[in-house]
Amino acid sequence: METWVVISVVVAALAILFQAVMLTALFMQARKTTERVDRFTDSMEARIGPIITRVQILLDDTQPKISEMVADAAHVVYLARGQAQKLDRVVSEASDRLRGQLVATDRILTGALETLEEAGSQFKRGVWRPVQRVSAVVAGIKVGLDFLRSRRSRPARSSDDPVEHEEELFI
Repeated sequence: METWVVISVVVAALAILFQAVMLTALFMQARKTTERVDRFTDSMEARIGPIITRVQILLDDTQPKISEMVADAAHVVYLARGQAQKLDRVVSEASDRLRGQLVATDRILTGALETLEEAGSQFKRGVWRPVQRVSAVVAGIKVGLDFLRSRRSRPARSSDDPVEHEEELFI
């Protein structure tokens, strides 16, 4: 049994020794990786540093210009708003005037049409009806003359003739 204890102790010592070697290798590898990362960051700082400096200088130069542009844009918007309000007033006044002119024109046209209608009615009463009456009188005279002519051209019949008596009643 003692041999087992010795074997166990030797195995444990070998395991501890193996672990120590592995930890040392890991430490060395971590150190190499750290050195690489340090070199990479130094290289990046060397490359990016001037770029950041240029960007900062550019921002410092453009910030007043950007502020001035924003102020100018705000002023332009203010002026545009004022002009839009003036235009709105002008358009409103023009549309009100146009509306008034349209109402006046409507009144004038309505009055003219009413006058024209009244003149037409008076023409009808004053001229057309008498013309129709004269035309009716002329037609009556014409019928009378036609009747008289037709009596002269026909031979005289006796008053006892029933056909003639019916014709007279028919006319």
